[in-house]
Amino acid sequence: MTMSRSDTSPVARWWWTLDRISLICILALLIIGIFLGFAASPAATGHANAAGNFSYALKQLVFAIVGFGILVSASLLNGTQARIVAACVYGLALSGALLALLAGADVNGAHRWLDFAGFKIEPSEFLKPAFAILAAMFLADKIKHGFAGELWTGIFLAPAIVVLLLQPDIGQTALLSMLCIAMLFFAGMSYLLLSGLGAAGIGLFGLAWLVHPHVRERVAEFLSSGGYQTGLALKAFRAGGIAGVGPGAGTIKYRLPDAHTDFVFAVAGEEFGIVLCGLIAILFGIVTFRLLLRSARAKDPFIQLAGAGLAAVTGLQAFINMGVSLSILPAKGMTLPFISYGGSSLLAVALTMGFALGLTRYRPTMPEQQKR
Repeated sequence: MTMSRSDTSPVARWWWTLDRISLICILALLIIGIFLGFAASPAATGHANAAGNFSYALKQLVFAIVGFGILVSASLLNGTQARIVAACVYGLALSGALLALLAGADVNGAHRWLDFAGFKIEPSEFLKPAFAILAAMFLADKIKHGFAGELWTGIFLAPAIVVLLLQPDIGQTALLSMLCIAMLFFAGMSYLLLSGLGAAGIGLFGLAWLVHPHVRERVAEFLSSGGYQTGLALKAFRAGGIAGVGPGAGTIKYRLPDAHTDFVFAVAGEEFGIVLCGLIAILFGIVTFRLLLRSARAKDPFIQLAGAGLAAVTGLQAFINMGVSLSILPAKGMTLPFISYGGSSLLAVALTMGFALGLTRYRPTMPEQQKR
């Protein structure tokens, strides 16, 4: 079935107004994630002396299919609908994160997950896309009507930061804080106030340093030798070289903790080499750059801010994950969007990119609508 530009059906209008290059790049990342899921699953379910099974990969395939459905559904929303959905998602995610803190399972000293009939969900993952939409709404109203956008952005950020620090989830706290600062920068906040927010962020990091021993350990490992996990990740990259050792032939992944989640980029480096790692980085760069560019071209301040924030947080998360694997950043326990195993992460980033693709769609405005 082909669709021409003269076709006025909803599917054709969606296709021709969408950033199709970004959509294709996202699909490529999803496919790469499935392949790497099959590469990393035997290591995650087995051990150094015996390979496991492909159960994680099969789950990842299901997550990818559901995630693509969420992405397409979110890309069909207009600005008003996106605001409503984001408000609902933010309320549910914050409530879920608080419930996980109070009654969630203890995993390595953290309370981040809720268990629903065997399926674990991390509600805090959904705070990022929802907060980006809400912050854009407040800050756009400030630009249009003089509304106290910065104040309300801070009011909505504060409870999320408190819950994340108590769980504790330092990586998500840092990412959400950086998203807030980026959106305030996009909205034209003065450099003096941004410097004050940066100082507050440093203060929060200092508090985390004092309260959580694992933060001190990770930073100390990074400043010394890089740590056990990052050391193995670097060995994986060296073993893979340019073209990799071949699909399924990697061995370091069996000794690398979290090879299917936080360090899946190292699995890509060992089995497929710099070629695949470079392709992944390029795909993320294309998606981030194109969505930022389309957001900048929009006339509505809300679309400008929301699109830029959604694109920036996904690109930043990808950069942090790859930077940790390459030992240029301290370990943060952050997944690689669309590629790392995990239902919560994949569904949340699918919602993020769905929002971004939907808001940056080209929607011609009729003259009478402009007048009204």
